[in-house]
Amino acid sequence: MKMKLSHFAYDLPKELIAQEPTIHRDDSRLMVVHKDTGEIEHKHFHEVIDYFDDGDVMVLNNTKVFPARMWGNKEKTGARIEVFLLRELNSESRLWDVLVDPARKIRIGNKLYFGEDDSLVAEVIDNTTSRGRTLRFLFDGSYEEFRAKLKEMGETPLPKYIDREPTEEDSERYQTIFSKVEGAVAAPVAGLHFSKHLMKRLEIKGVHLPELTHHVGLGTFRPVEVEDLSKHKMDSEQYFLPQGTADTINTALAEKRRVCAIGTTTVRTIESSLTTGGRVTGSEGWTNKFIFPPYEVQVPDAMVTNFHPPGSTLLMMNSAMLGHDLAMHAINEAIKEKYRFLAFGDAMLII
Repeated sequence: MKMKLSHFAYDLPKELIAQEPTIHRDDSRLMVVHKDTGEIEHKHFHEVIDYFDDGDVMVLNNTKVFPARMWGNKEKTGARIEVFLLRELNSESRLWDVLVDPARKIRIGNKLYFGEDDSLVAEVIDNTTSRGRTLRFLFDGSYEEFRAKLKEMGETPLPKYIDREPTEEDSERYQTIFSKVEGAVAAPVAGLHFSKHLMKRLEIKGVHLPELTHHVGLGTFRPVEVEDLSKHKMDSEQYFLPQGTADTINTALAEKRRVCAIGTTTVRTIESSLTTGGRVTGSEGWTNKFIFPPYEVQVPDAMVTNFHPPGSTLLMMNSAMLGHDLAMHAINEAIKEKYRFLAFGDAMLII
């Protein structure tokens, strides 16, 4: 059956969209879905350790979210404009790809002022999409001072469906505890469930925890607007897969151990780094790989993921891992059992 966008539609009750993280990271609930039998178990995340043994591998995405949401004022009118930093295009000329809202007010040549003292100014130099713009930041200090200024003026880029102001706690909880390499505009949310205590228990049990970097961009969350999924184009996102991580994965494959990807971005990086022999090689670059049924995931045979919105590329990848019918059955079960959905929500282990 050829998969269409409408195959991934369902009604998500608003009250199931998590607005706050759990008090303790590994206290979130865990639905365990066995892809071979269709069995579903209801656990808590700290029990994930029971499904892994000595020599198994959990691959982590160590990307770090930067404070990408800024608020500026348009010259002359003073209109308040949201500027969402996407990616740096050129560090010397301080060019950035951004999204602006409301976009209809922002044209080429406009200037935006940031901070109470207007100590940072940006000029719009190009339109890239309906909401996308290229900005040149005008700042006299060094590059390090400029980046510090962006960080000072930015806020934690919580998703728009979290209907509250970001708090100090969010700047810590909207990062994984293993985040290291700054560059993401959204958290790799499957990793948010891991606590230091759980990581230590996994290490003691002999589970390998190699890392890669996949900078989550808005492409991961861009709505699919075509019924024919083969016509949807993913935005490219930058990744780095160290050779040491590839070696750990390949050893596990050779020994027929379990390889579990923590999150959809981790799957996309691994599947973008395959050799013709079905092994993984160290690599870096940009990937726009879009994984949806009937694509067969080659390397990870397990995945930790969250409960994703209707019609999203994230839900489509879960379906590639589980099969469409079981993936949608799991979503319906999660709604019935009142699991918490989206970024601060509960987790699913596909095994």
